[in-house]
Amino acid sequence: MSEREVDVIIFGATGFTGKNTVLKAVDLLKDFKWGIAGRSQEKLEKVLAEVGKKCETDLSKTPIFIAKLDDDESLKAMASKCKVLINCVGPYRLYGEPVVKACIEAGTHQVDVTGEPQWMERMALEYNEKAKEKGSFIVSACGFDSVPADMGVVYLERHFEGTVNSVEQYFQPITKGAKGPTVHYGTWASLVHGVTHWSELAPLRKKLYPTKLPKFEPVLKDRGILHKSDLVNKWCLPFLGADKSVIYRSQRYFYETEKKRPVQIKSYVTMPSMLGAFAMMAFGILIGLLTRFSFGRYLLLTYPGFFSFGTVSKEDLAEEDINKCHFVMHFKGQGWTEKLAEGIDEYTTKPDKDIYVRVKAENIGYGATCVALVLCAKMLMTEKPKLPKESGVFTPAAVFAKTTLIEQLSKNGWTFEVVGAKEETKE
Repeated sequence: MSEREVDVIIFGATGFTGKNTVLKAVDLLKDFKWGIAGRSQEKLEKVLAEVGKKCETDLSKTPIFIAKLDDDESLKAMASKCKVLINCVGPYRLYGEPVVKACIEAGTHQVDVTGEPQWMERMALEYNEKAKEKGSFIVSACGFDSVPADMGVVYLERHFEGTVNSVEQYFQPITKGAKGPTVHYGTWASLVHGVTHWSELAPLRKKLYPTKLPKFEPVLKDRGILHKSDLVNKWCLPFLGADKSVIYRSQRYFYETEKKRPVQIKSYVTMPSMLGAFAMMAFGILIGLLTRFSFGRYLLLTYPGFFSFGTVSKEDLAEEDINKCHFVMHFKGQGWTEKLAEGIDEYTTKPDKDIYVRVKAENIGYGATCVALVLCAKMLMTEKPKLPKESGVFTPAAVFAKTTLIEQLSKNGWTFEVVGAKEETKE
């Protein structure tokens, strides 16, 4: 990559996620030259003043770049001025593709926080070869979607000391004491668009992966729509976020490039009670029905506060509220203590080992997410020997599994920990 004006540019810095990313960049990118970008010089200067006052740092000399989503030349000019572009402009289905194209054309790396499987998989299908040719790493899902899940599986495998067959993942959201909205409109809009276009995934995946993975035994079975988990002692539903899609792509990448046995994954979300689970199921049905019709989608996008029971706002969220939104990600891994002997393709015995891992952090969407996003960008600059030999369109684990991303996250408010392990006694 040729010499660039700055190391990192945060695009969309005037948005809610963008501003929080700028705040994290002040500390995490203090040894790098970074700038911000967007449509309005005045608004960008205001962001620098606000963030600078908050962290007691003079940011007035931070480089500012003007770029507009409807101006391809301005996007390419912006991308050509940095090594890594942090893209905070979503929903990515609507606004992400021009930025990806500009970064690839400029030979620039890009990270984003999308949780939209359809968009991520279409980018992989359409742009992977071009990104590989240009030397660009395009890494999506670098926030809450799906760093804790994707890197959580990596962490589990690191500590398993054997071969992992399957992982059950349980997302436990914790919101205590928040008095106002805790989800910004951009996150809500991504959800609405994602549900609307869910049917696109199956044909996309057939094109992206025309050859199915071999079937590995024993097959990890679904636990049904509603079940009580002994691992978390809560009622649980299938988690319909991006995690399962992202982890599958990472595991498939490891299988294709390293011949590593892929980990099977099932994802669930915990509910505070059975009543809460039924309420969430009813909410899911309502959203599913409304997104089938243009007028329904209009209502969801126009009145997010009403349909989210007050949890979503188009305005900036109160810091005291979002700081009360935490998460714990629980993982139960099963597999074998002993690795397969050379020349043997599959196990003939049942799994004999379990491991329990937790990943947790505070401020799910706008604290932990922005830390992960900035650190992912940093990894692309500082740990090149640990990245894949070939660039392309990737998931976080596919790119960062061999880096110190987990260690860096652990130094910045995240926790990765093994909380238990069990091996069957052999007679």
